Amino acid sequence: MRSILVTVMLIMVVIVIYNTVVGGSTGTRKQVSNSGARINGTIERINP
Repeated sequence: MRSILVTVMLIMVVIVIYNTVVGGSTGTRKQVSNSGARINGTIERINP
């Protein structure tokens, strides 16, 4: 029973850490979106 509780708590901690790193205003998802927008702007400014 104790090992199941510890396992569940560790899984919950991993989920919280993942949401903190990926989500949020400075998370990875936001940084990737900003980088994509910047690259898109650079490509649009290319003059053939």
